[in-house]
Amino acid sequence: MASRHYDGARGDFNVDDAPGDEHLEGTVDHVEFCRALEIEVARFASVLSTLPMDQKVATCPGWSVGDLAEHLGVIHRWAEELVRLRSPVRIARETSVEIRDAVSPEWIREGGMKLVATLLAADPDDEMWAWGRDQHVRFWSRRQLHETLVHRMDLEFAAEVIPQAEPAIAIDAIDEFLSNIEKSGNYSPELALLYGRGERLAFRVNNSETPWSITFGEGGFSVSKTDGNFNAELVGSPVDLLLVILRRRRVDQGNVEEIGDRQLVDFWLAHSDFD
Repeated sequence: MASRHYDGARGDFNVDDAPGDEHLEGTVDHVEFCRALEIEVARFASVLSTLPMDQKVATCPGWSVGDLAEHLGVIHRWAEELVRLRSPVRIARETSVEIRDAVSPEWIREGGMKLVATLLAADPDDEMWAWGRDQHVRFWSRRQLHETLVHRMDLEFAAEVIPQAEPAIAIDAIDEFLSNIEKSGNYSPELALLYGRGERLAFRVNNSETPWSITFGEGGFSVSKTDGNFNAELVGSPVDLLLVILRRRRVDQGNVEEIGDRQLVDFWLAHSDFD
């Protein structure tokens, strides 16, 4: 197993003692997620400063740049409160006209940096409420990194900039999405439609050996990290694969190879959104 350490100066993870390809499954620790989140907050604010607030964001249908910035700023402040209180239950998100009027790059930086500071001051092993599988503080450092990363990419699409991300972070974003999606199936009508008769779909990063495997059973779907025979596979670079999985880009728009049953791929992508 490779170990990864985030290098803030390089904006990338260093991979130590990785046998063969560097894009192997692994995790980074809470502090490294926080440092990467800090960088993504700054990137989001920087792109935001170049766009008019009323510009449409094609990858977030129905939203403008201002809507997206408000969403992320509220999410950051909501997560900060949850972690600061180690809340055992969900707290409602705050929305108001005053918040909409406050939206700006500086407002994003303020909320994002406060979230980073609160996360860094917290014990990642403290128990608390989270909507995902991991009911600890560490859920939120990982989740907020990838929330901010993806919405920074949304802004870049709006700015007609090709999104980029560090490979290790993109791989972890895929893993985080798929590791939480099974639990989300308990309350998502769309995810409840993802069942079948044993069909298997794989997502594989270029040159990696073990893919993420989706098995469609009669009672629903399951996610694992196993190889084997698949009815369909999507194979690509970490960023290209992430953008397709998160439905920010069609399969035919990026450098992603589709192997096998295209209908199975379309079936998954049509019903796998649980935002």
